[in-house]
Amino acid sequence: MRALIDDIKRLEPLTLTGRVLSVSGMLIEASGPTSVWAVGSRVKIERLYQDDLMCEVVGFRDRAALLLPYGGVDGVRPGAMIETLSAQNAIFPCQQWLGRVVNAFGEPIDGAGRLPFGHEARVLLSPPPPAHARGRLGGRLDMGVRAIDVFTTCCQGQRLGVFAGSGVGKSVLLSMLASGADCDVVVVGLIGERGREVNEFLEETLGPDGLARSVVVVATSDEPALARRQAAYLTLTVAEYFRDQGLEVLCLMDSVTRFAMAQREIGLAAGEPPTTKGYTPTVFAELPKLLERAGPGPMTAAGRRGNITALFTVLVDGDDHNEPVADAVRGILDGHIVMERAIAERGRYPAINVLKSISRTMPDCQEPDEYALVKEARRAMSAYMDMEELIRLGAYRKGSDPNVDRAIQLHEPLEAFLAQNIGELDTREGAFGKLSEILSG
Repeated sequence: MRALIDDIKRLEPLTLTGRVLSVSGMLIEASGPTSVWAVGSRVKIERLYQDDLMCEVVGFRDRAALLLPYGGVDGVRPGAMIETLSAQNAIFPCQQWLGRVVNAFGEPIDGAGRLPFGHEARVLLSPPPPAHARGRLGGRLDMGVRAIDVFTTCCQGQRLGVFAGSGVGKSVLLSMLASGADCDVVVVGLIGERGREVNEFLEETLGPDGLARSVVVVATSDEPALARRQAAYLTLTVAEYFRDQGLEVLCLMDSVTRFAMAQREIGLAAGEPPTTKGYTPTVFAELPKLLERAGPGPMTAAGRRGNITALFTVLVDGDDHNEPVADAVRGILDGHIVMERAIAERGRYPAINVLKSISRTMPDCQEPDEYALVKEARRAMSAYMDMEELIRLGAYRKGSDPNVDRAIQLHEPLEAFLAQNIGELDTREGAFGKLSEILSG
């Protein structure tokens, strides 16, 4: 009975209709109740010999509304009936969403039956919490990956970016974090992911135990731009729901770049001018709105404070870590993890360049003895990198510089320390213990 009452509450009291005026590419111009329609409203269009097409209002031109579809425009004709679905996008998450896989609309795609509805509507485009209502970052969060726990230590509520080119292993790194991180709930957003990799991620990498505490949102690369963008919003909305229950949430999104590309497609279709590298102005306006939703949450009614610790992957174009999206994201987040193709090519995974990676909470989040170990290890790796070409060519003579001699001695042990297999998880105490043995040897 309660489910029936909730379904009745979600019904729109009036049916407001419009008509299709024209179709140009993927952009549909429509007449209708523009006093009710707003940017973000959802409508559906009748099609010939096909199911109705769901669309979203993305703008207005003169007296016409501009719509973008969530699918192909086949079968759409001038004068077709348009029915208003909702004034704003919202979902109804609940605890039973754990262990489920959903699409950009919050609909189950795992074949596990109907997804239950919660009692509270959560708007997909909700604003970030007010700055004055947010708490400070919490304690250290164990990620299970030595390179991150030691050299870019993360706190509860912190937001990190994972910057990497294609094929360097960022998706595998996220899967290690999803399995090994010390948190209550994991929310994973696969935005623009390859279709064949979804089941691999769920079955092999995440596994039954990891999936049991996770919600996975999927919008593959073949889906329309609106669906890919909405999947990113849905990922943060689900994470916010569990955060507001006072839980520690780990939000993993792969990738922010594909969200930006989807927003670029939408902006260009709506008539926005292209700016830097073809990205429209709304891309750089939407990025902080999305990323700022992660972080420490406000105090709940029960006196608990939940956090969203987030890692967002950034697919750098042509391995250029200063391209527009990467540069914008780096300025918003609380640190960055850089993965390099050269490290992956020599067979060390995860291919993290710890010298170029940084956590803005260090060194405050580490004990003095731990930070001393990190500084010593960084000095050794930096000294080796400065002389790497000479060492490989055999031009460096042993004894010329004591610091370089020690760096050469420590190079192989440190490389082995940074390497970690997918199923191999480590604790923070264990990682620092291993590093201490290497540096004292």
